[in-house]
Amino acid sequence: MSHLTSRRGLLLGSAAVSAGAVLAGCTSNEPKDEKAAANDRPAADAKPGKHVTIGFAGPQADHGWLNAINDNAKSRAKKYADVRLEITEGSNDTAAQIGQIETLINKKVDVLVVLPADGKALTQVGLKAMRAGIPVVNLDRIFNTPQAYRCWIGGDNYGMGLNAGHYIGEKLKGRPHARVVELAGLDNLELTKQRSQGFDDALKNYPNIRKVARQAAEFTVESGQAKMAQLLQAQPKFDALWNHDDDQGVGALRAIEQAGRDDFLMVGGAGALSAFQAIKRDNGVLKATVLYPPTMAASAIDLARALGQGNGVGGLAEFEIPASITLYSAVVDKDNVDQYMPTGFR
Repeated sequence: MSHLTSRRGLLLGSAAVSAGAVLAGCTSNEPKDEKAAANDRPAADAKPGKHVTIGFAGPQADHGWLNAINDNAKSRAKKYADVRLEITEGSNDTAAQIGQIETLINKKVDVLVVLPADGKALTQVGLKAMRAGIPVVNLDRIFNTPQAYRCWIGGDNYGMGLNAGHYIGEKLKGRPHARVVELAGLDNLELTKQRSQGFDDALKNYPNIRKVARQAAEFTVESGQAKMAQLLQAQPKFDALWNHDDDQGVGALRAIEQAGRDDFLMVGGAGALSAFQAIKRDNGVLKATVLYPPTMAASAIDLARALGQGNGVGGLAEFEIPASITLYSAVVDKDNVDQYMPTGFR
């Protein structure tokens, strides 16, 4: 995630935001730990307009980031007197999620916001909604064809790796023969491959740095601890670690503490509250994390409302909202952590 882009620009006009400031975030630089992942940015032109019913369907919230996605969608919808949110229970079972979305289609919601458990498997139900005249905001995990959605909004997995690599590279650029290791996520996911590719590409700019090990975990605390313990045993000396996910990073930090290691710097990924708090304390190896902001769900609600009301995006000249919006993976370290603290997810 200096590679910073401000996310404090107010949502303008009667729609969502400009592409450069599409994220919903905080209005204060003071930490508000009791409101983790809360979205308290002012709504986009909250003056009531045409009533819009938004159907929201996502996977099961079995991960801190996914739970924050749901929280951001719900809290954002409550800011609008003209929005009613129909939210499904969420499921990682493809057939169950398809059934939930079909129920929303049958209810004739005005707009759908869908974070598919599997973008490829749910493409057909996205097409079904679009053909029924219900515009779809495809959130993060992308459908196989643009015909299945009106607008896609999501994070930049390649950018996460790129910015993590540049941050580490700048910290180590004066150190000859520097060694780095990588704790990746699930290797069968395209997003993991993109994050690793971005990281590797960034390191090419620093000829003094060599990646000496990579271990794939499973985005869980338990896997993070087990795989980090293996890395530490196999690599008695390295200078930096990039961990793809702050949830598995909780386990990684446990393994690091148990091994009594403090001879390297660590960069995390996603933006968990626990990571922000550790960065602020600045008494351990974790020095930064690269955002994959769950506030994208709040922005998806803004976009869905704009679609339902036939509005464009404030700050852009075009009459229509963009076809796709890729969010920026900002680096959060001790210098700017207070700004992002209210968006940290548990």
